[in-house]
Amino acid sequence: MSNHLPEADEYAGPANLIAGETRLQVEVTLRSVFQPIDGHLHWYGRIARNPELEHGCTPGSTVSLTTPAGSAEGRINDVDPWGRFRIAGTGRPPF
Repeated sequence: MSNHLPEADEYAGPANLIAGETRLQVEVTLRSVFQPIDGHLHWYGRIARNPELEHGCTPGSTVSLTTPAGSAEGRINDVDPWGRFRIAGTGRPPF
């Protein structure tokens, strides 16, 4: 079930992730915020723990993330203590 609201700055729900040859259905929690210092919208969040993702991605990988509301490119960051990859992007978010 998706918690997406039109014009919202948050999204929690399913997403399709593509990283090179790896294509996965994942669960994400995302947020966005406008940064007036650089004039860009920044989005960020976490991808729920997924063993397939751990084998298909490494920190620094550029990925495509698609939700029911849109798509965007982002960068995989480090893994938090609970095994969730962090993801971030700039520009229109995938929600």
